[in-house]
Amino acid sequence: MPDPAKAAPPIVTETRLDGALPLVGRGKVRDMYQIDGETLLFVATDRISAYDVVMKNTAHPGLKSHFLTLRLPPSIPVSLRPPFLHRSMQVRRCKILPIEAIVRGYVTGSAWKEYKAHGTVHGVPMEPGLRECEKFPGGPMFTPSTKAEQGMHDENIHPDKVTDLLGATLAAQISSLALSLYETAHAHALTRGLILADTKFEFGLDPSSSNDPPELVLVDEVLTPDSSRYWPADGYEPGRPQESFDKQYLRDWLVAEGAAGVEGVEMLERVVEGTEGRYREVFERLTGRGLGEWMKELEER
Repeated sequence: MPDPAKAAPPIVTETRLDGALPLVGRGKVRDMYQIDGETLLFVATDRISAYDVVMKNTAHPGLKSHFLTLRLPPSIPVSLRPPFLHRSMQVRRCKILPIEAIVRGYVTGSAWKEYKAHGTVHGVPMEPGLRECEKFPGGPMFTPSTKAEQGMHDENIHPDKVTDLLGATLAAQISSLALSLYETAHAHALTRGLILADTKFEFGLDPSSSNDPPELVLVDEVLTPDSSRYWPADGYEPGRPQESFDKQYLRDWLVAEGAAGVEGVEMLERVVEGTEGRYREVFERLTGRGLGEWMKELEER
């Protein structure tokens, strides 16, 4: 018999509950179901997207959060539960704010492209002479983007635009919280031999809050390789692209194949394995635990 601690979890690219719970929607990575008027079930699938397109592959092996529990609601029949195990959580339903709170500690990705072309990052003038992947001399930057509907493209915006969209109070809170979260996570990653180059957070408003404005809630995924850029610290060298433990491996392959932003792309087996391996390694480095060990613990809860 195979060791359950070493067995790979099943691949799930789309979930179905056949009416047991209403489907609210499917994002690029997560499926969302309504448990009741105040509670949602978030399910992390094995889908992956790059350049705002979901890859075609269908089967292959201090701050308030919206998280409530990892338990599945009793309304899901036992026979339908296997694809949902170890990838679902119940969350508090919030009013999602229409921005992505990106924090960048290093000039890379779209920030590097903008800097090379205009000497700015999200419209903010930068000092001349920065090298690719160099740490920002002034410290991490709050560099938000719009949160586009599925199938549309997010747009990088100047930090001041958040004030126009949400008001000065919320804008200041989001910027401060996002920067604080990034700095804490960056420091932890360094202890595990990783550099957190940039990441994005999303926030919502707690509808049950009596505050004015309502209380901010951290929502969606946090600090995953799907929403963050991680580099190995021991190989870091500014002035060139870095090896990455994130989606950049997939993006690089798509660009090389002339398939960036093209619908219906099916990843080669080696690209699937390479992406999976990087995601698994960054999880195990950050948590200090093997994925199989973590899965076994969840089964025993």
